[in-house]
Parts: sequence; C-alpha cells; structure tokens
Amino acid sequence: MADIRNNFVGIKSPNPFWLASAPPTDKAYNVVRAFQAGWGGVVWKTLGEEGPPVVNVNGPRYGAIWGADRRLLGLNNIELITDRDLQTNLREMKQVKRDWPDRALVASIMVPCEEHAWKAILPLVEETGADGIELNFGCPHGMSERGMGSAVGQVPEYIEMVVRWCKQYTRMPVITKLTPNITDIRKPARAAHAGGTDAVSLINTINSITGVDLDSFAPQPTIDGKGSHGGYCGPAVKPIAMNMVAEIARDPETRGLPISGIGGITTWRDAAEFMALGAGNVQVCTAAMTYGFKIVQEMIEGLKSWMDEKGHADLDAIIGRATPNVTDWQYLNLNYVAKAHIDQDACIKCGRCHIACEDTSHQAITSMVNGARHFEVIEEECVGCNLCVNVCPVEGCITMEPLAVGALDKRTGKRVEPVYANWTTHPNNPMAKVAAE
Repeated sequence: MADIRNNFVGIKSPNPFWLASAPPTDKAYNVVRAFQAGWGGVVWKTLGEEGPPVVNVNGPRYGAIWGADRRLLGLNNIELITDRDLQTNLREMKQVKRDWPDRALVASIMVPCEEHAWKAILPLVEETGADGIELNFGCPHGMSERGMGSAVGQVPEYIEMVVRWCKQYTRMPVITKLTPNITDIRKPARAAHAGGTDAVSLINTINSITGVDLDSFAPQPTIDGKGSHGGYCGPAVKPIAMNMVAEIARDPETRGLPISGIGGITTWRDAAEFMALGAGNVQVCTAAMTYGFKIVQEMIEGLKSWMDEKGHADLDAIIGRATPNVTDWQYLNLNYVAKAHIDQDACIKCGRCHIACEDTSHQAITSMVNGARHFEVIEEECVGCNLCVNVCPVEGCITMEPLAVGALDKRTGKRVEPVYANWTTHPNNPMAKVAAE
C-alpha cells in the first residue's frame, strides 16, 4: 500500500490533505469533526490582532456559479477573517493540538503591516503548540481595504519585510500565502523566498462578482440592496491555481521552494495533479463546504489506489514529476503533428463536433457523406486543435492521433520531420532571422 504520510517543511501529517484557512476551520468544533473524518491537517481560520474582533456582515456571504446540473463550479465569499476573540481561538487551538498531536495545525495570521503587531501575536500563537504559521497575504476583500491581505501580497517589498519579521520573532515554520490578484506570481514568491519563508501556499481567492440581480440591479450576494467584490474559489479556479503553482516550481529563483497547493481541489486526481506540478501537499475548502468533511475519505483512498496501480511508493515519487514538462510556448515542438479521429462505433451522431468545427474552427468535420448523416474528419483541413474532443459528449469517441515520422500531413502536403524544432529557430520568427544574420 502506498505511503501517503506527509512531511511539509517539518510539519508532519498522516496524509497530504489539509483544510484551508476558511469558514470550515473557524473553531474547535469544526476542526475536531474534520480530524475525525480523516483530514491530515488544518490551517485555522485567519487570526487578527488582540482587541475587538472584526465584524462580518449579517446577511448573505456567498455567491455562486453553477453548472447545468447545478453542480457548484465557483463560490464567491465576502466573509472576512475570524470574528471571534483572539484568546478564544488560541485557547481552542491549544486544546485541539493537545488532543490530536498527529495532525497538522497551522495558524493563519493577518495583522497590520507593522513590526510591533507581528512581534506581539507570534509568541501567543507559538504558545498554543501550533505546528506553523501561514501569513495571509491573499484575502482580496474587506481586509485589503484596511492595508492587509492582498494589499500586502501585491507589493513584493512588503512581503519580504513581513516574512523577515516573522522569521526573526518565531521558531515556527513560516508559510506565505500568496494572492492570485497580481500580474506575475513569481515576483511575490521570490520576495517571500528572499525574506526567508519556509514555504508558500497558493492560490488565495480571486477578486470577483459572480452575478447581478436583474430585478434589484445589485451584485450578488446582496446586502440591503448593495453588493461588493469578493473572493472566488472552487473548481473553476483550478486551472489558474495550477499554472501559478507550476510557475513558481519551475522558476530558477524559487525552484525547490516548498509549495502548498490550493484552488479548486475536489478529488484525489486534482490533488495528484497539483503535487505533480510541484506542490508538497494540498489545501481544500470549497469541496468540504459543498460535500462535507467526509469527502477526504474518497480523496485518501483514491490517491492510494492510483499510486498503488502506478507503482508510486510514496508522495516523493510524484511531487514535481510534471514540472520539467511545463515549458514556454516558444519551446513546443512545431514538427509534431496530430489529427482528430472519430470512432464511428462510439459516435452518437449528435453533430456537436461538426458544428463547433464548422462555425468556429477549421471546417474539418463532415456532417453528411453520400447523403447520410455522418461525421468524419477531413484530414486536409484538420489542424489538430482538439476542440472536437472537448465538445464531444462521449468520452473517448474522438481522439487525437499523432502522425508518425515520415507520414504525409495532408493539410500541408509535407512529411512529418524527425527533428525537434521550435519557434526560436523558425524561419517566420523575425528574431530568429536577426540572430541568423
């Protein structure tokens, strides 16, 4: 049986599945239920400084995007950090860690960007026995308007400064949570690395408005006729999150920096993909809020079964395996040629492949052959774009088949070359021409 025990920057847990800092980790009751269900760790909902706690709205806090079957695709959240007293949170954290010593318990923290504020809260958290801290530089709403959250995460100099303070004033591992609301995720990651962070976690939520009520003309969720932007999460953000994880994992300046992957993780496969791109573990929120804490049991068993099937003994065997295969577009092999192929036995003749290709792509799929409804790829027109595969409702009915070296590409009239060639050396590239001259 595959060993999925996790050791993330010295923080040990029985599996790589942690609950992210969010409503599901707001108090001991939730966290204990999560541990009973099998979660390997939690990041406690973000703590603020001592004094009167923040105030959350007393109305709808979530907006949503659903698929055609009302499956939740994305969740918009306008809730702020914990609205419970700091000492109450600390007391509960200490008790939970004492009762569940084999589980990871990390404290998320957000205080003003002032050295004395961080210096004051860190020893209080350390006294709870927490395994580490996560610096919340990602929250895009409410707190950012007060100079915290993503307001810090969007300024690399601030990130480096606060990380240095935390490394100076605590012995606990420091995980820096990054905001996706930025042009180049590598820059804040580099800043955190320069400040001495032990790891980064990403992504936090994406600035969003999920809908508008067309009767009241107010954004949703609506509070007394008004709405605000919030943080978007859930399955819809997974592709964005994976790209950002991969960017950090393959950046020469941050390569090797431990990453906790967050963003739309709902199944074991999602988790495996994040880890293959370089994440050392994963954090989950929306899936737990949608399906309950026991969803982790499917994640655990699914991951183990896949690892056993593929012969992966432990997590180290899969972490980062896909990172070397992520490259810039300019290095993709332009001599690689593939064509779509339709399995006529599996085809249900719905015509979606034809209309998608005919209206929006390359007119490379028939609709009629010899007077009968028939869908077939016209190789002379097919560019191998893969659109038909993605719109086909029958899995495996349409596949992309690579042409062998030496085979004739009927679209170009040329044979497939045996050598690798990319845009940097292509004759149509003006920069390549300059270099040749």
